[in-house]
Amino acid sequence: MKPLQDVRVVEFEAPGPVTWAGMMLSDLGAQVTRIARPSSDGPWAEPLLRGRTNVAADLKDAAQRDDALRIVAQSDILLEGLRPGVMERLGLGPKECFAQQPRLVYGRMTGWGQTGPLAQVVGHDINFLALTGALHAIGPRDAPAVPLNLVGDFGGGAMLLLVGALSALNQARAPGGEGSVVDAAMVDGTLALMASTFARLQQGRWIDARESNLVDGGAPFYRTYRTSDDKFVAVGSIEPRFYAALLRGLALDAATLPEQNDRAQWPQLHESFAQAFASHPRQHWVSVFAGTDACVTPVLSLAELASDPHLIARGSFVERRGLLQTAPVPRFSKASDVTDG
Repeated sequence: MKPLQDVRVVEFEAPGPVTWAGMMLSDLGAQVTRIARPSSDGPWAEPLLRGRTNVAADLKDAAQRDDALRIVAQSDILLEGLRPGVMERLGLGPKECFAQQPRLVYGRMTGWGQTGPLAQVVGHDINFLALTGALHAIGPRDAPAVPLNLVGDFGGGAMLLLVGALSALNQARAPGGEGSVVDAAMVDGTLALMASTFARLQQGRWIDARESNLVDGGAPFYRTYRTSDDKFVAVGSIEPRFYAALLRGLALDAATLPEQNDRAQWPQLHESFAQAFASHPRQHWVSVFAGTDACVTPVLSLAELASDPHLIARGSFVERRGLLQTAPVPRFSKASDVTDG
């Protein structure tokens, strides 16, 4: 039995984070009914729509809106990602939905949040990241880099929505519990992800410039390097014994190099590592560092993922309708399966 087998979710069509959150809940066993306009999704959405019961509806039509409310009445969680006020204008806001289901968890996903001066301003992942400092902190010195839409849409957005919705559901199901509205904003979630970095800045342990810190590409032992076949490896050799393993693999003598944590000498150290990695193809370095503690990993292209031995062994992909898709996660084991004896 999957963990959310007894949870019923109604998901109102919305781009990005809400669709992904619905997929995660479905993968975890929830019964997800998705209400969308007819033919509103392109082929890109198919893998994200797995496991749903799909209902086509024009919510501007009173009769079809009432049909949607009947689905809400049978649901534990509602997910929506429209601009603040739109669901209210459709007659599907929290007031109307709580009248149908008092213990409903009404999950709202936006970029800027339900309140504040930017609440009605349009935007995308990149805009929300820009306001949180995350975009400023990622990338090379000369310009911020766009980290796909992983940080705002999914890490700071959908994950926050899922944590909030499931927390509120736990509260709603408690004795005397009641429904609640979950205001999940990408700016809020991204700021939460930035908590450690922001704290370091206040403590004087973070330089407010890209490629100047331990984990932003500034450290020569925590960044990527180009190999002779124009591919890349990722290096994360922070701890002393990991760093020593890196030097052994690169056939470099620590006595001839700057001290590892001397920031003033990082450019020189970076150049030594870059020259070494550029002398051989990526597979050479994969072989050299296999079984070591150097924390050196090939940077795989998307096309290479399905043939990676570790991902194959983990069953990280499944094939559905001729498309290779990421497998449901996380994985669960019963206590009885792992208890000794």
